[in-house]
Amino acid sequence: MNKKLKLFLLVLTMVLMIACIGYYIAQKFQQEKADYFQDYTPQEEISEEQYRSTVVKLYFVDKNSQQLVAENRSVDAKTLILDPCLTLMNLLLEGPRDTNLSSVIPSGTKVNQVTMQGNMAIVDLSHEFIDNHPGGAQQESATVYSIVNTLTQLTEVTSVKITIDQQENAEFTDHALSFSDPFVRK
Repeated sequence: MNKKLKLFLLVLTMVLMIACIGYYIAQKFQQEKADYFQDYTPQEEISEEQYRSTVVKLYFVDKNSQQLVAENRSVDAKTLILDPCLTLMNLLLEGPRDTNLSSVIPSGTKVNQVTMQGNMAIVDLSHEFIDNHPGGAQQESATVYSIVNTLTQLTEVTSVKITIDQQENAEFTDHALSFSDPFVRK
């Protein structure tokens, strides 16, 4: 019986050792799992305003190349949803933030209203849009397409019709560009 007792104690010791090692491995695995799925806490809290902001593109003229280029602007998505076309037009009127860009919307221009007719945005501007424009075919095109490219980034807008104080067939003073037809993105 002495041999049986020794064998029993040896087996019991091995079972206890295996149980202890198993318990240790299970605890280690449980801790790693808890660490892996632990919530991320940012160093700086994200404000509600930052959470709901979106980036839009506003088109201005590069002072060096005289070409239209996009300037990214962060906008409150809630404001953009309420009246996207008017919001973008007002941002265009504010002008660029980048000092290498310049606005091509004539000074004093006001947005009377922006309405949608199907997929066409109808932008009604004040008479200063024409009266204060310096003229020239390239500048007129840049002015119109800064509006068109800005508004057609919205999925619901495929073309833009420009009216001046609700007159549909207005045009710039040198008659290089007419507003009789809607404009589509170039």
